Amino acid sequence: MIRRKVNNNCHCEEFVKIPGLRRSNLVNLRLLRSLCSLAMTLLTFIFTLSSFAQDNPSSGELITKAWAAHGQKNIEDTFKYTNQVIELYSKEADSEQATLPVMPSKPPQIEAVQSLNDVATAYFIQGESYREQGKKDEAIAAFKIVVDRYNKAQSWDQRGWFWSVALAAQESIDKFNGTKVAPPPEPPKKFGPPTKIKLYAPGKEDFVYYEKYGTFENVGTKDYKYVVTDQEGLSIAVGEGIYPNTTSVRWDPEYKKALKENRLAGSHWDFLQTPDLEAAFLKWATASEPQGVRLFYAGFIFEKAGMVKEAIKCYYAIVVHFPGAYGWTYWHTPWYVGQAAINKINYLLEKNPKIGLKLMDADIRIINGYDNDISNDVAVTNPGKFVKTNFLEKLKAKPDTNMLTIKKRRGKGQVQVLQYETGDWQLLVDGKPYKIKGMTYTPTKVGQSPDKKTLGNWMEEDFNFNGKIDGPFDAFVDKNQNNIQDKNEPAVGDFKLMQEMGVNTIRLYHHPEAPNKEILRKLYSDYGVRVIMGDFLGKYTIGSGASWNPGTDYNNPEHRKNMLASVGQMVEEYRKEPFLLFWLLGNENVYGYACNADKDPEAFFKFANEIALEIKRLDPDHPVAICSGDILFLDKFGKFCPDIDIFGTNAYRGNYGFGFLWRQVKEEADKPVFITEYGCPAYAEGKSQEVSEAAQADYHEGSWKNIHANMAFESGEGNSIGGVVFEWLDEWWKAYEPSHHDTKGLWAGPFPDGFMHEEWLGVVGQGDGKMSPYLRHLRKAYFSYKRMWR
Repeated sequence: MIRRKVNNNCHCEEFVKIPGLRRSNLVNLRLLRSLCSLAMTLLTFIFTLSSFAQDNPSSGELITKAWAAHGQKNIEDTFKYTNQVIELYSKEADSEQATLPVMPSKPPQIEAVQSLNDVATAYFIQGESYREQGKKDEAIAAFKIVVDRYNKAQSWDQRGWFWSVALAAQESIDKFNGTKVAPPPEPPKKFGPPTKIKLYAPGKEDFVYYEKYGTFENVGTKDYKYVVTDQEGLSIAVGEGIYPNTTSVRWDPEYKKALKENRLAGSHWDFLQTPDLEAAFLKWATASEPQGVRLFYAGFIFEKAGMVKEAIKCYYAIVVHFPGAYGWTYWHTPWYVGQAAINKINYLLEKNPKIGLKLMDADIRIINGYDNDISNDVAVTNPGKFVKTNFLEKLKAKPDTNMLTIKKRRGKGQVQVLQYETGDWQLLVDGKPYKIKGMTYTPTKVGQSPDKKTLGNWMEEDFNFNGKIDGPFDAFVDKNQNNIQDKNEPAVGDFKLMQEMGVNTIRLYHHPEAPNKEILRKLYSDYGVRVIMGDFLGKYTIGSGASWNPGTDYNNPEHRKNMLASVGQMVEEYRKEPFLLFWLLGNENVYGYACNADKDPEAFFKFANEIALEIKRLDPDHPVAICSGDILFLDKFGKFCPDIDIFGTNAYRGNYGFGFLWRQVKEEADKPVFITEYGCPAYAEGKSQEVSEAAQADYHEGSWKNIHANMAFESGEGNSIGGVVFEWLDEWWKAYEPSHHDTKGLWAGPFPDGFMHEEWLGVVGQGDGKMSPYLRHLRKAYFSYKRMWR
């Protein structure tokens, strides 16, 4: 018989023959002893692994306890838990570090090296603890271990992203050594035109008439397909790089030239932000990605090159050929490429009216598409068709609401939401339509950070001791951006600046710190700005009394009792305040950080509905809204939340707006909708301040126009009631070193350079930070809103 033997000396495998029983008894005895010994070794190994698993907590559990102990300044427990992590998991961490060719870029890959991440974080926490104790040498030594040994480790930030532990450790060392972290060099003010894309085989048709080259079958059903009957003709019509013309790229002389010049080396993902647009197109046109994803990014690159018609052809090819295509976001949630392609087409046609076309009836519905499981998704597709636009359509008269029948009315006081017989929704205040032109207002002084327990309360801070709250009343506009307050730059205050911009609403939470009622009353009486008042409903464990790990459990009676009490306190405290617009529950709880709403969305939404009923019992005069995360589990919200009046959601989708979100809410829940958060950084890697701020303004303008287009009696779904910009002022603490305006991208997303720069989200900046909390730099987005909102 043949058996496999492992040679422990050379770590290779050999095949050897084991003779039969005709060998001597001595040999058989030796063989028996060897087999017994091997069996005992295996049993011992299995027992050891089992004991290790049972007796030792995971590295993640220990790191959670270490962070908690560090936050409580419990030095003994901080080192107890971090030393446990280091002792138990260092060998595995070293091995993981050695096997990684590059730092992982996506959550599943990052989570696969948990020991590496947690051991590095343990040393980082020790460094932070030493720093707070004033032990400089010990702190630097701990940080250097991270930098030198674990430079590919990343740590999870409970706000929702991973961060480089080595980079944060190096910043801490630099701060100790008095080395200023230099900002990136400012690119030249004048930019040449981006590299043009010269197509070897440009398409013969600007807008392809697909019926000439094939047939559409089962339109509007799950069995839809387009059958090509003239592939050569279609390939010539669409042009190079657009399906089915996928081979001509390799014959393109520019492709051969780019290969020779080594301009196509590296991952295709690295080409999305390169200024060499020709190389980017050639790389993506030949990338090893599913056709739908490949076409989307080829279209994206055409857009950047100003080749709008080619971009539209790329996007429409997805709709025709690959309507059910999907990709994955940074968070490993499904991204439905066909739906995004339709939204892109509509955006480009709206932005380029000279084309004179619109896409009629195009629709892709993803059945079972509101969760993270793509195995049961079904695409129901209508590719639609391009038709000529009629200018008169935009001039259609709006109905007289006094002549319309009211189908639904929510709220019994001065604030109500109404649905008319047309299906359109409006928010009314004192009987008049109210569009939420909202702002997230949390002005934070440079140097403050919740991570370091130094974050102040903007409603109480008066650093110049003049009896006025700093941000709201003492802020000034740095008109010439010289980072000083000149004589012609008097204090005007944020409240006045927001009023001039057109803001009529801010969004606040009543905990963990109680708002200053007097300042909110003044904000309303003097500046006309109302307040959406929220309760986190257990997100980040606020209000539930749960520990961070495993977090709020919406089935736990004690947690539910605590949250009910928290909401009751909020309603009793603010229900009679004149500034109150309506109530808001949660903050994207469905993403599951420090709560189990992602694992048991049914329990979460059922509980949220119970809370809504309790609020209405205490206060029937104001509607109740929820703050969800995009449209994740939207179907469950529609099923289990009949008593929540307004669907609100945080959504960051790009400069083309929010796509099918409005229609999807109408179909699943039939509620009025507002975007509780949306925004864009004013920083883009490799771009000047001027170009970056222009890109931010473009993103905001596209977002607001989409919000407005879906309001009652406009061109869209008629269920939008407004949105809340995120945010007013840059917060410098979000990438960990609160005295440095950090430019590193925290996660990949649909932003000007492909990354979210969390410290640059303000439509207003703080200059170089030296005159914080007073200096204000008004960005282009501020003036865009001033034009749109006023």
